[in-house]
Amino acid sequence: MKLFLISALLCAASVCSAQQKIVSISYFKNDGKYVNNKDSADYFRFVSEPDSGTVLFNVTEYYKSGKRKLIGKTPKPDPFYLEGQCATFFESGIRKSTCTYSKGVKTGSEFDFFPNGKPYFQLDYPEKGDMYSDATGNYLIQMNNDSLGNKLVENGNGYFKVFDDGFKTVVEEGGIKNGKRDGVCKGSFDKNNAHFTENYANGILVSGTAVFKDSSISVYKGSRGVPPQYKGGLEAFYKYLGNHIEYPDDARENVIQGVVHLSFVVEKDGRLSEIKVKKGVYPSIDLEALRVMKKCPLWLPGTQYGRPVRVVYEIPISFSLGN
Repeated sequence: MKLFLISALLCAASVCSAQQKIVSISYFKNDGKYVNNKDSADYFRFVSEPDSGTVLFNVTEYYKSGKRKLIGKTPKPDPFYLEGQCATFFESGIRKSTCTYSKGVKTGSEFDFFPNGKPYFQLDYPEKGDMYSDATGNYLIQMNNDSLGNKLVENGNGYFKVFDDGFKTVVEEGGIKNGKRDGVCKGSFDKNNAHFTENYANGILVSGTAVFKDSSISVYKGSRGVPPQYKGGLEAFYKYLGNHIEYPDDARENVIQGVVHLSFVVEKDGRLSEIKVKKGVYPSIDLEALRVMKKCPLWLPGTQYGRPVRVVYEIPISFSLGN
């Protein structure tokens, strides 16, 4: 049955790409993490050659059931990021969202839908494609409806409600003014075992209080959560890699190049643990990537609702011999 499913997906991908060559197949868990084994994957990604007259590769993702999950474009299969228009779908086949990407970051208007097909949200992102996250709220909430089509937010003003992934429980709600959170915002997290109350002024998080399932309390401001990062940011991190990576002799002699995908955990104190190769290139190259990462200095830990948290992180490391 599993062999038949993979064969069916390959066939479907071939048809969707008008008999264009499939250049890569990848497997993922629902949280977006790479897995090497298709049997343990929740969904599959096929990347095929560009259409005639374009330079963007075609991207199609499928649920394990074989139903289409995403269609989009990418400038290159590895390292992968989306570019241009993209659409996602519920497993039922109903459209879930439409949006546009610029260098892997959402830009312009995103339209989200309920499983019954009715409009759910319109979110407007910066046209320059600036980095964003739900924690910082670098977008404007222009429209929000309930599942019956009743308007909660219209033209950037109203009272918004966000549902969980199953669209059964409200996990966040609050006032919206000119597209930005304004006034009191409240919600739950950690499978509804913890909750928060926040105060906003024109989209700025003035103060927040979180009560965790162990009854402990934390206060925070500015941002609901901060991702872990190397001290100095990604530019400094890649500078560290460039200064410490030694290209393996056997890989150099055989002109072997590629991108190693590593996963690791940034601990609450900034240490890196559980460093693993998720997608390798060549044995000696993979080992060199591991060696350098294991010697990496402490990172700044991630925080969520005012507390340090363990965060699983993935990063591509490119090995290139240049010209």
